[in-house]
Amino acid sequence: MNIGDKIPEILGLDADGNEVKSSDFAGKPLIVYFYPKDNTPGCTAEACSIRDHNSELTAKGYTVIGISKDSSASHLKFADKFSLPFILLSDPSTEVNQAFGVWQKKKMAGREYLGTVRTTFITDADHKITHIINKVDTKKAGEQLLGLIGD
Repeated sequence: MNIGDKIPEILGLDADGNEVKSSDFAGKPLIVYFYPKDNTPGCTAEACSIRDHNSELTAKGYTVIGISKDSSASHLKFADKFSLPFILLSDPSTEVNQAFGVWQKKKMAGREYLGTVRTTFITDADHKITHIINKVDTKKAGEQLLGLIGD
């Protein structure tokens, strides 16, 4: 996905296993962030930073949605453990990751595998992408977002 593209309609599954669509948020700008795994150090730091700035983001009209391939049950525990006030969606098939272009070849300890590349998309109220953060500062993700969306 690139700046100016409209995000896909299907965003993932909610805690009850229902499909969530971008049209469910008609007329609202979105922050859609993809992260590799619940309860890992980087993903926890990112989620907590966004949590700490969530009221400022929502005051600017944004709805925050986090997406990973973890199960809805894992998301519920993660959100509860860290008091995350925003939506976490499950993408077990990686279809949504692939539609956004964040399911890519990664390398760790000399091993190659497919996985989620941490990426954040910011949209306008028509769900066209206005900003893409490819180099997410996990400890300062909330500040990074506020710096981009401004006043």
